[in-house]
Amino acid sequence: MPKILFDHQKFSTQHYGGISRYFANIIQNMKVSSEFDYTIGCLYSPNHYIKNEQQLLNSKLGRFFLNSKYGGKTYKINKKYCEYLISKNNFDIFHPTYYDPYFLGKVKKPVVVTIHDMTHERLPEYFWSEDDLTRNKRLNIEVADSIIAISETTKRDLIAYSNVDPQKITVIYHGIDLEVPLSFQEIPKLAKRYFLYVGDRSGYKNFYRFLDAFHRLSLTEPDIEMILTGGGKIALADEELIHRLKLKEKVKHLNVTDEQLNYLYKNAIAFVYPSLHEGFGLPVLEAFKAECPVLLSDTECFREIGAEAVAYFDAYDFNSLEELMRKLLNDTIYRQFLIESGKERLKDFPLDLSLQKTFDLYRSLL
Repeated sequence: MPKILFDHQKFSTQHYGGISRYFANIIQNMKVSSEFDYTIGCLYSPNHYIKNEQQLLNSKLGRFFLNSKYGGKTYKINKKYCEYLISKNNFDIFHPTYYDPYFLGKVKKPVVVTIHDMTHERLPEYFWSEDDLTRNKRLNIEVADSIIAISETTKRDLIAYSNVDPQKITVIYHGIDLEVPLSFQEIPKLAKRYFLYVGDRSGYKNFYRFLDAFHRLSLTEPDIEMILTGGGKIALADEELIHRLKLKEKVKHLNVTDEQLNYLYKNAIAFVYPSLHEGFGLPVLEAFKAECPVLLSDTECFREIGAEAVAYFDAYDFNSLEELMRKLLNDTIYRQFLIESGKERLKDFPLDLSLQKTFDLYRSLL
């Protein structure tokens, strides 16, 4: 049975998260299909999605060792373990979960690399000049035998910003399970009317424009709130802007489980995604499934994924966003139209199709 080696990177760094869930979905389906075997390069992982996978250091003693001043960090220990597994060569395909090039020159089997976006390359002005991600990604692209691009937009960016052979690129959309119903966990004392923001809030995510639009809206709609989740705690610069706009009582950050996130989507006035660029935008599908209206910035990728099932606003004009938010607050018929449109659009992204195309790619390398 062919064996795929998934390395540790995102399983070492994410408790929850889109990329680790993407790989966990592949792994879980391998268990069902029994066509492929797999190894995860983790001695211990804090990741929720692989918590039931066998991990040699996932014990009270192991966790104490990893967290004590005498032990190594989880990432460092798992990286060493991956280097050991690579040296054993007991696998047929190597699929790294992110872009650390530690494996270069060591892997003797085909390498599959998933490119999630080319935002650093497309919008370099929003990133630290010493950030090594762009270089590491390039090194992965250069060594890959096959590349998965998660959208046509990402494929076009790959061709535009790298010297990749287009024949190596396969577009495989993210998918979502259409059969299993969502589970919900109520969140006490949640505002009755709120707009939802999910994930990172760094520069290109355009979060401050969302804040400006929300501020303007809140002047005439004093009972609305903004709920943030994911992306870590509110940073100092974010706090200062929230304070300056007098929104401290109206903007709240919550750490939530998947079930609570579903609840947030389900009960929001709308999910707002103001990003200047994305490779796909998995939260869009999450919102569709939870029957949450979606407001997206008018960008190339979002047009590809959202099609006509969402409402678009000018990413550089907070007035455009404010108008849409106000419309969603007051027009229940339009909200229901977006909900129904999202449910219909979701049918174009079945998880089974995404996984089948991934397995087809693996087969082509064997």
